[in-house]
Amino acid sequence: MAFQLDPQILSEIEINFIHASGPGGQNVNKVATAVQLRFDVLNTTLLDDQFKIRLKKLAGKRMTSEGVLVIEAKRYRSQEKNRQDALERLGHLLEKAALAPVKRHPTRPSLAAKVERLSKKKQQAEKKRNRSLDHNTWD
Repeated sequence: MAFQLDPQILSEIEINFIHASGPGGQNVNKVATAVQLRFDVLNTTLLDDQFKIRLKKLAGKRMTSEGVLVIEAKRYRSQEKNRQDALERLGHLLEKAALAPVKRHPTRPSLAAKVERLSKKKQQAEKKRNRSLDHNTWD
């Protein structure tokens, strides 16, 4: 797992096993192997407000209107692997949200870059001007 989930966060996570769609043969109808992980981001006291805002933005449609993050894992045919997969995905999401975005510092083009741009612009203008002048001399 990339991001170590705190035991306090693990205590606030609700994990349910649900029936999975897709391959699995007869077993898919008998055993609930898919995992639905629910984490109430809005009401947790473990995360600060800025962290919650970034997490909500990253989660997108996985976050309900009540502020509950829902992750469904049904990639594997066993409950334990799907459970680990869901926890890993939550860990990756929390890891991304933990990184505060770096503020962009606006830069200006250097004098050499300005001179180069203007000289290329003059060359292009000269090329186009020469095209119209040469047109009359073709007779």
